[in-house]
Amino acid sequence: MATRLKKLAVAGVAGTVGAGLVTHFLLKEDKNWPLTVKADKPSLKPKRVLPTRDEQIKSLQSEKFDVVVIGGGATGAGCALDAATRGLKTALIEADDFASGTSSRSTKLIHGGVRYLQKAIMQLDYEQYRMVKEALHERSAMLNQAPHLAHPLPIMLPVYQWWQVPYFWFGIKMYDIVAGAKTLKNSYFLSKKNALELFPMLRGDKLCGGIVYYDGQQDDARMNLAIALTATRHGATIANHVSVTGLIKEKKDGKDVITGVNVKDELTGKSWSVPAKCVINATGPFTDSIRKMDDPKVREICSPSSGVHITLPGYYSPEQMGLLDPATSDGRVIFFLPWQKHTIAGTTDLPCQVTHNPKPTEDEIMFILEEVKNYLNPDVEVRRGDVLSAWSGIRPLVSDPNKPDTQSLARNHIVHVSDAGLVTIAGGKWTTYRSMASETIDAAIEACKLTPSYARSQTDGILLIGATDWTPTMYIRLVQDFGLECEVAQHLSKSYGDRAFAVAKMASLTGKRWPIIGKKLHPEFPYIDAEVRYGVREYAITAIDMIARRLRLAFLNVQAAQEALPDIVAIMAEELGWSEDEKKRQMKLATEFLQNEMGQSVNRASRDKIPINLSKEEIQLYIKRFQIIDKDRKGYVSINDIRRSLKALGIKLDDNEIHTLLNDINATYNGQMELSDYLQQHGEKEVAGEELHEILKEIDTNMNGQVELDEYLQMMSAIKSGHVTYSRFARMAELEEIKHESEMLKKKITVERSGGGL
Repeated sequence: MATRLKKLAVAGVAGTVGAGLVTHFLLKEDKNWPLTVKADKPSLKPKRVLPTRDEQIKSLQSEKFDVVVIGGGATGAGCALDAATRGLKTALIEADDFASGTSSRSTKLIHGGVRYLQKAIMQLDYEQYRMVKEALHERSAMLNQAPHLAHPLPIMLPVYQWWQVPYFWFGIKMYDIVAGAKTLKNSYFLSKKNALELFPMLRGDKLCGGIVYYDGQQDDARMNLAIALTATRHGATIANHVSVTGLIKEKKDGKDVITGVNVKDELTGKSWSVPAKCVINATGPFTDSIRKMDDPKVREICSPSSGVHITLPGYYSPEQMGLLDPATSDGRVIFFLPWQKHTIAGTTDLPCQVTHNPKPTEDEIMFILEEVKNYLNPDVEVRRGDVLSAWSGIRPLVSDPNKPDTQSLARNHIVHVSDAGLVTIAGGKWTTYRSMASETIDAAIEACKLTPSYARSQTDGILLIGATDWTPTMYIRLVQDFGLECEVAQHLSKSYGDRAFAVAKMASLTGKRWPIIGKKLHPEFPYIDAEVRYGVREYAITAIDMIARRLRLAFLNVQAAQEALPDIVAIMAEELGWSEDEKKRQMKLATEFLQNEMGQSVNRASRDKIPINLSKEEIQLYIKRFQIIDKDRKGYVSINDIRRSLKALGIKLDDNEIHTLLNDINATYNGQMELSDYLQQHGEKEVAGEELHEILKEIDTNMNGQVELDEYLQMMSAIKSGHVTYSRFARMAELEEIKHESEMLKKKITVERSGGGL
């Protein structure tokens, strides 16, 4: 690496302060900072198939462990995998679900940190450089250990001032140089013409060109799950929905030492103790709550920060090109990235309170939209109604407890061992989860005097579940062998890797000529019924586990998730033996999750604030449509009116489905599915009554079970202004008017008046 730098210096590049600094760092690193220490690798073949959750709970209740990890996010799962592959008896306990917190709410990037490298060069900061170097190594490791879940992604940095071209180019080239052999692909400069060809949505005026560099992208929740599942296949006991209620301490050598944890199964309410030689606190934003179980007077070290992201339709960005805006109005960096045929934009960075249920706010959503407008072509109308989903993740920024005199935040991560032996890992980022876990287990072995089979980490190069026999063209075999739709086969391949065949074997027959198997849970997405059944085997216990983390539907389109929910709950009820009351409870909890944590209620609230801005002619038209549905002239539309109207259009709905349709206007339907598609999907079957109620709630802003005229006008004004993209209720009213006009025409022109024909 240093030799490569010297060659660049001859060319004149290393003559700058930055390149000279990087040369110094590299030489320093060669002597003092080996990134990984190679050791003899054990056989890393998995020891067992996935145990059931009942078997995992039985193990927790009856066995003693070397290591108990609290927290099932990326870092906690990484710690469990690292400990298990070293031969330590390991348990992982998660109060909610794997990746239920910050680890499923990231920007989906696997990156070294271009911003940190800039600071390292400008501020001569070796710590920042070291952090970037480590992250770039881990970026490569993640792409190799789960190639089905992660892939390289080109990201464009638009340049609007000519003087910025050499400045940005040099910084990005340094990024490539620091990555060294781990470079995914060399960065390059694009002319204005070529930049607009690759990213036609980009604003063209004042654009000088673009610089493209490469980072990685992942499905974060499924990556987290893959790490946890790989850990249990290597012998670790893992259990979600089991909370830690306290730490067990015993007197040893005159001081209190932690010897286990008290836990509670959140499903059954049963409590018990789990003995352990070492307890690791990997709870992210909740770090301090576990530390206070150890010492109630301990100083808090976590400074939580909220990062909001939004999901937009796929047409906002090219399918294989992201965008980075380094100069937003308030100095933050905005990413604009394609993800699963949609577009993710974010993020914000505001102090917040630690909570299990972080919620996006309208101000944060609008900030992101306003920044997006600044660099997109004016022809691309950035509409509030195009926000399909929005979520907030809490970053666990930390100050170092090893340095009690400073209140500054650690830029990387910290590993701390308390007097009682509690090992805490906090801070850091997704990309470096493996190296953080390795450092944590090293500290645990030393502090708690553990005796592993292998002293050093064995996870650098380990393949995660699904990666062993996966190939990029594996989906073709799924199409040929099982008769799956091509899009579905590609999705299964990328989500489950070589386990996709096990998923396909559980798929139902469609009854069609093609595809032969694989009933879709929603017509716009490639998720199929078999994934719900397989998800239960991946320890999905609640409907929220399924729609948010086994399937990513809640993050892609909150309304589509709401529509798929009844079928998902029905399949889970079959697998888990739910009663009718439990099915209703799961529906309620999942609906509240979508409304509060996935932005559904924020979408609704943003529409309700819009003043009615319709012309006189438009108001008259909408009054007419409203009165056609309100045949009894009650002044409002009820469920019975909607049922009657839909029946006239050729579809039978029960109460549940009427509620679903009415929820459109209340919760903002952004799924882009025309009513004709909706009717075709349901045909002549009896549709669930719940959907009728959802249709009603779509427009019923005051939640009185009725739709008043002003609520209907509010919705139509929101559609006109772009705050709402589409409404099934509005479309239903339009079709009802067309049908009404057609019937009136038949009444007005009789056969006698028309002359009997031509």
